[in-house]
Amino acid sequence: MSTFRLSLLESDQDYQAGFPVMRELRPHLADAAAFAAQARRQGEQGYRLLAAWQGGEVKGLAGYRMQENLIYGRFLYVDDLVVTADARRHGVGGQLIEAVRDEARRQACAHFVLDTGLGNALGQRFYFRNGLLSKGMHFCQPL
Repeated sequence: MSTFRLSLLESDQDYQAGFPVMRELRPHLADAAAFAAQARRQGEQGYRLLAAWQGGEVKGLAGYRMQENLIYGRFLYVDDLVVTADARRHGVGGQLIEAVRDEARRQACAHFVLDTGLGNALGQRFYFRNGLLSKGMHFCQPL
């Protein structure tokens, strides 16, 4: 198993390094500058982006934020979780999940929550293996 270093993206250089990875999950993102600007705006609302680095390259990302509602109480929500194809099966996704889960515990969260697409069978299998259980369906409507 390769060694990966986890750290939050903070600088413009970090966001540049993370953009190609995030684009694997979010192909609609236009460019690195727009990605960095949006991530920073979301950061004003508590969003954090944890990167798994191998050498000088980002190999995985977990974007998350703390929230509170009447369903879960205080919880950590994972907005984005992606690992590059060449780093899959090396434990990167599991490291990211565990690190973010640990952050949820440090922040006294009652739950750890994420959504995934209904057609994402491989992702669902990964989440089950990492202790997450499906609890419902996510509905949305473009406006």
